[in-house]
Amino acid sequence: MTDTTPAVDLDAAEAEVDLPEIGDTSRYDALMQVIRNRVTVRKFDSEYVVPEAHFEMIIEAARHGPSGANAQPWQYIVVRDQAMKQQITDYFVAEQRFRAKAKMKFPTPDYRGLATAPGFVVVCSDMRWTNAFPVLNDGSDLDRMYHENAERILLQSIAASTMSAHLAAAALGYNVWWVTAIGQQEAQDAIRPLLGIPDEISVLDIMLFGPAAAAPYKRWRRPQEEILHWDTYNPDHFMTDEELTDWIKTRRHKVMYKDASKID
Repeated sequence: MTDTTPAVDLDAAEAEVDLPEIGDTSRYDALMQVIRNRVTVRKFDSEYVVPEAHFEMIIEAARHGPSGANAQPWQYIVVRDQAMKQQITDYFVAEQRFRAKAKMKFPTPDYRGLATAPGFVVVCSDMRWTNAFPVLNDGSDLDRMYHENAERILLQSIAASTMSAHLAAAALGYNVWWVTAIGQQEAQDAIRPLLGIPDEISVLDIMLFGPAAAAPYKRWRRPQEEILHWDTYNPDHFMTDEELTDWIKTRRHKVMYKDASKID
């Protein structure tokens, strides 16, 4: 497949900030169309080849994500080698089987679909970037408290950047998959050597994208009235331990992977 997509003009893109008139909803409407159509799938058309320019456009969107202290603590590794994709997939399939044996009762997706993704991006960060945020570095209890907060800032920063990448992929017409089950040390030890990642760098997410292998569907979303609070927290939205436990037991498996139109 020949790549005819024009390259991103980075200099022109950063030349000025183009803000719409306040109250003009035209760009909001266009953005919401992209957001609503950002649909997760777990099997892709493996024959499709992503143009290199599309990878660059997606990472360009990620590059403009907000971050604490403007540290921009993210790195993106584009994996194009199919054998490498399969090795990473093999780790997740083994993890899936381990969860089943451990009787976690978690409705895990079929991770074999990772290998089918034509767009395969590993998201990394260096946790030492937490020192860019408010910390003391003296080993005190106060320092530990601030380091915990700094880790939250870093993870929020990475998530914001990654979400920008997902929306860019959706804007280009792709379906996506946000893979996050890699926090365990075993996952780090398995994936780092494959990609030549230094020990200091943490693998945080894998972003997959491409045309869906089958017709995608939209999953359930909470209605706005359940998540919106005005001025103070609305206690009607609070879930007790019993209510949350019941939701996980009776509802979670439905909202995770089922078509919203078919949820009772």
